[in-house]
Amino acid sequence: MSPSPNAPIGIFDSGLGGLTVAAAIAARLPSERTLYLGDTARVPYGNRSPATVVRYARNNVAFLRERGVKLIVVACNTVSAQGLGGLADGGHLPIIGVIRPGARAALAASEGEIAVLGTPGTVRSGAYEQAIHEIDPQRVVRAYACPLFVPLVEAGWLNHPVTYKVAEEYLSPLIGTGVDTLILGCTHYPLLRGVIDEVATRLLGRRLRIIDSAEAVAAAVEGFLDEARLRATATPRRRFFVTDAPEGVEEIAARFWGDAVGEPLKLEHVDLVDKG
Repeated sequence: MSPSPNAPIGIFDSGLGGLTVAAAIAARLPSERTLYLGDTARVPYGNRSPATVVRYARNNVAFLRERGVKLIVVACNTVSAQGLGGLADGGHLPIIGVIRPGARAALAASEGEIAVLGTPGTVRSGAYEQAIHEIDPQRVVRAYACPLFVPLVEAGWLNHPVTYKVAEEYLSPLIGTGVDTLILGCTHYPLLRGVIDEVATRLLGRRLRIIDSAEAVAAAVEGFLDEARLRATATPRRRFFVTDAPEGVEEIAARFWGDAVGEPLKLEHVDLVDKG
């Protein structure tokens, strides 16, 4: 049975960074209902085995499926890179990850080499390179692990001198390359877009095209809903669930959610049973 157009879009991440994706979807598709699940009790997924990542992701999908979502967005680079194929269960619920939309957007924008900034796990997976090379096998892709960006964002050091120094360290390998487009390959990184843009321009003497994977995913969701004729017409409602206590993380969550839709964020706690 086809889902109702007014059913919600389900979005999940291992933590709170995926709220940048939820915010981009809310800004681009203001009439859509959304359900966000942040698995904060088991974050991070990046140091887990692929089998464990798939198991956790299936739990998240089951939670959202039980609530009647019409589409699931995997707003987690680790799951998108390592476990997306493991989420197929013979059902008809469509699933969109963050890797392919970002890769397609980068190819559309780039005329030269493409660089990916990501967590060590995402970079090790080679998922962005694979997605880009499926479309353009000859394209040069350079991937760089930027592990300190995540704690800097969560600490709120978005314009701190230390953040600029770290960005210089991570972006200096771009000097002398033919990179003209940069993918922000982690849901935390859009909050550092201004710093990354400023530092890259200073180091290279030219502006790079920067691909925000959250915006690319929102565009992919819009395209899918239009093609499937599933655009909502009802008054939107947005709910946000976390698997650990919400107290103490509201400030971080609000930072990721931002003010794109002028709507406050309220976290609700849910116990997510690991079904193994």
